[in-house]
Amino acid sequence: MRPRFARRDKTTTPGQGNRLTGHCSPHAVTRRRFWRQVFPLLAALLEGAGGGCAGYRLGPTNPELTGDKTVQVNFFENRTLEPRLAEAVNHALRKRLQQDGTYRLNTRGDGDIIVNGAILKFDRQGVSFQPNDILTVRDYQVTLTVKVTATDRLSGKVVLDREVTGRTTVRVGSDLPSAERQAVPVLAEDFARNATTLLAEGTW
Repeated sequence: MRPRFARRDKTTTPGQGNRLTGHCSPHAVTRRRFWRQVFPLLAALLEGAGGGCAGYRLGPTNPELTGDKTVQVNFFENRTLEPRLAEAVNHALRKRLQQDGTYRLNTRGDGDIIVNGAILKFDRQGVSFQPNDILTVRDYQVTLTVKVTATDRLSGKVVLDREVTGRTTVRVGSDLPSAERQAVPVLAEDFARNATTLLAEGTW
């Protein structure tokens, strides 16, 4: 007599294939291949996002100095023929230092760090020209050059002494002087951003 074997279940369910043979259905194989291809891409994207955020910091540029030092910004000297530059530069620098938060802005005249400056140059240079006339400028790059010095009040040590620039682009219209005047606040903000970075990243 031949031995009896238990009857095997030959039924299949969607996505599981045939339990008798152990083979997967075409749909299950496709899904597995899809996730094998997609998962490494997702992992790489998550890793890249984490790495990108690692370099971004909220708050002060130099947290170790937060609240320890005050900064006093004296009115800058304007050695150019362009009016109202000093007002725009001083306003932009004070505002940027307050936003950065590394130093407390001092307005009483007894700051720990004293910042002085002289506006040396206000230049413009053509960077693009009219398509049908290579002699006619379409856009100017306007550059502001400022000599900035920062001195420690107690020690008298000069902690910063260098020229700092600010740049912006001006589209030439019917009134170039008016366009340049309108660009002055943007120019001053770019300078203030560069100067604040130098001041905030220093170690006094």
